[in-house]
Amino acid sequence: MEEQQNLSTETELHYWGKTPEEEYYKQQGIRASHSSYTSPRGLSLFTRRWFPDSSSPPRSILCMVHGYGNDISWTFQSTAIFLAQMGFACFGIDIEGHGRSQGLKGYVPNVDLVVQDCLSFFNFVRQEDPILHGLPSFLYGESMGGAICLLIHLANPNGFDGAILVAPMCKIADDMKPRWPIPEVLSFVAKFLPTLAIVPTADVLSKSIKVEKKKKIGQMNPMRYREKPRLGTVMELLRVTEYLSKRICDVSIPFIVLHGRADVVTDPNVSKALYEEAKSEDKTIKIYDGMMHSLLFGETDENIETVRRDILSWLNERCKGTY
Repeated sequence: MEEQQNLSTETELHYWGKTPEEEYYKQQGIRASHSSYTSPRGLSLFTRRWFPDSSSPPRSILCMVHGYGNDISWTFQSTAIFLAQMGFACFGIDIEGHGRSQGLKGYVPNVDLVVQDCLSFFNFVRQEDPILHGLPSFLYGESMGGAICLLIHLANPNGFDGAILVAPMCKIADDMKPRWPIPEVLSFVAKFLPTLAIVPTADVLSKSIKVEKKKKIGQMNPMRYREKPRLGTVMELLRVTEYLSKRICDVSIPFIVLHGRADVVTDPNVSKALYEEAKSEDKTIKIYDGMMHSLLFGETDENIETVRRDILSWLNERCKGTY
């Protein structure tokens, strides 16, 4: 995996403004880089890493997966930067068809292959750097990324020490699904034209972010997928969420699930079901009144601090002795 240290040009725009990445990371007191990773199936995937400054060895590893239509280079970075400041080594990956990774934009033909891509990359980075050997490692996923993290766990039940699931897409909220008979028609068409971007649904970004000025920042993301969902992607996400809803009783990993009660993109009641039905002995749930889908960027700064504090407290409890 080839590291690239010069991350941006003077004129490149980021969610924080025009400060070049390398300079911004120094201001935040962390080290970061980006690279490409070739998965076992030959797919070129864009990846990033965010580390504590060189004077502080990492306390643990966080393996991070973004949500549908999103990527790791825009607002998703804000959480990774915060966690790196708190002493954690963070790794993120743009999944197939998202961000700067290979694949038709917005098209995810097989989530099972995406799970294997992520698992391969996370195993690689944990073995690559000797400073990481022996450290506890945690999955972190937002929305669709939360579902992928659960699928990674089910594929490799003993591979990680815990999971942070932020508004996980264990089921697509009814308000976001097209009404009958549209799903039946789309399912038929998807067999022949899976890449068609024609699924009628509400704009996820506008339904996710509460603070108006942050909606504008989210819309500025040059890598965000802006078209209607592709038929094959929607059918695959429906398949996967149906599968997960039947397997949540098999979840055994320690986890914290965090969800906004006002979320209309993914269903907070399914997170409650995950908490109640998972066989994990160590499990925590946080449901936030009035908060929407984008808990770690789209809310007020005060609300974001509350969610961050809950995540950090959970991690600190499970990383004792790694300061």
